[in-house]
Amino acid sequence: MIAIPDLHVAPVTPQLASAVRTLRVAEDQYPFVGDVTLNLALAEADPNSDAMAILVGDTVIGFYQLDFAGAMAGWNPHGKAGVGLRAFMLDRDWQGRGLGTRAINACCADLERRHPERRLLALTVNCSNLGAIRAYRKAGFVDTGELYFGGKAGPQHLMVRGLNART
Repeated sequence: MIAIPDLHVAPVTPQLASAVRTLRVAEDQYPFVGDVTLNLALAEADPNSDAMAILVGDTVIGFYQLDFAGAMAGWNPHGKAGVGLRAFMLDRDWQGRGLGTRAINACCADLERRHPERRLLALTVNCSNLGAIRAYRKAGFVDTGELYFGGKAGPQHLMVRGLNART
């Protein structure tokens, strides 16, 4: 792994939005992540969401959406204490450097700081996206054993990670 200093996350501002829109994933990842411009627009339009940038220094290298509505694929055991993680992606030029785990850790630290009442981060990941499943496990997510069948690219695992050392 290459040492990359100053990886952090921040809400997408108008200044960061143009850089977020230039992010790209490998062609085979597109069915799982979708179009970043659309994902950004959806996150910005949803009052229950935060559009978030992943940065190294001042360079935007990734994006994700936090969904504070509390439910992920119809699963919500913690009510308003849960947060959904959607559209998580690193630009193809920044993949393969161990940054995914660092970005998830930065996401969790940010949630714990800004939203200490939240106890659980949940996501769905396509069953055939083996690289992402490995990466999420490495970042501390646990498969609940439940499947979500509403995804466009096929069934998805429901995975969770505790926040604030309470879950």
